[in-house]
Amino acid sequence: MSSSSLPQVSPRWGLARLIGGHICLHTCMAGLRMATPLLALKQGYSPLAVGMLMALFALTQVFLALPAGRYADRHGLRRPVGFSVIAATLGAGLAVAFPVFPVLCLAALLTGGATGSAAIALQRHVGRAARDATELKQMFSWFSIGPAISNFLGPLTAGVLIDHVGGFFGGQPGDLIGYRSAFLLMALLPLGSWLWIRGTPVLPIAVAAQPGSRRAWDLLRDPMMRRLLLVNWFLSSCWDVHTFVLPILGHERGFSASVIGMLLGSFAVAATLVRLIMPWLAAHLREWVVISSAMLLTGVLFAVYPFMPTAWSMGVCSVLLGLVLGSVQPMIMSTLHQITPSDRHGEALGLRLMSLNGSSVLMPMLFGSIGAVVGVSVVFWTVGGVVGFGSRVAWGLRPPMLSHPM
Repeated sequence: MSSSSLPQVSPRWGLARLIGGHICLHTCMAGLRMATPLLALKQGYSPLAVGMLMALFALTQVFLALPAGRYADRHGLRRPVGFSVIAATLGAGLAVAFPVFPVLCLAALLTGGATGSAAIALQRHVGRAARDATELKQMFSWFSIGPAISNFLGPLTAGVLIDHVGGFFGGQPGDLIGYRSAFLLMALLPLGSWLWIRGTPVLPIAVAAQPGSRRAWDLLRDPMMRRLLLVNWFLSSCWDVHTFVLPILGHERGFSASVIGMLLGSFAVAATLVRLIMPWLAAHLREWVVISSAMLLTGVLFAVYPFMPTAWSMGVCSVLLGLVLGSVQPMIMSTLHQITPSDRHGEALGLRLMSLNGSSVLMPMLFGSIGAVVGVSVVFWTVGGVVGFGSRVAWGLRPPMLSHPM
């Protein structure tokens, strides 16, 4: 990363600090999101129960997203991240001490809410530091590398610890001590977030253009915002399907935790690679073209994914899906910051996160119900068809779209 990619208002490596802080918190959640359903399946819980557990990672964010966005608009970066670090460490720490299903559910609530609240504050900070539309795409492309790296590190490290720590101490792969070691590492990671973030310079708080009481729902009067949230929901559902269904599909086919972690990790590596390339192409990319193309390609990949018989062939699909979906978030974030007022960026980010996680609460339970009745392949095909046909909505994000200054 060159220093020219960093905003002038931040010191050298300022953006790198934000990325590092995001990685630590997001890796904690990604590791738990992979390890907790495997432990629940090992303990004999059904796909429906596992779906409910996965949904809890998003439930807290549904209620916290808007307050967290307003809080970030008022207080900036450090205070929201500090509270998030405390909540994530507590949640993962409880899973270490009491690795039973009810406590795993509580850990999911705490770590999910912490990661979502911190993400809003971090995204708001990055968006306000950019000087123009091209730099928005560049900075969000760099910043979005963080979750992609986290989605690789979290499942992979958790899977390796689950499979090998038990054997190291004379037990069997997949013993409870392996799960506890994975949870312990996840509990320590959020502390690194604070070490990264605490030295980040403070940006001035944006002054409201229209003082007085405002409702977040007022933002939905803008048809561009409604369209953007719908498109973002379609694409987020694809991430949820892959994250939730792949461990179940791998478990059904007898794959080890390490192999499942590698499959999820290959998806994350591909998403990281495409985001490493995007900053250099930002001036030539058009948000609506990237988003609509990604939706069409995702529909195709979801149609063929269940037919892949081996870990290698599933890995190829996982990599391709990572390349496609990995290109979307920087375009979504760039568009959102262009169509909302600067003093309401946190609120708009909160509204986006609330809409996504409201879906993420319901979707895993729905996926689990469908998977238990007709098989997980049908989940892939259904969501793929919906997102493919939904690509028409993304064409409506064509310019003119700059309704507000940054």
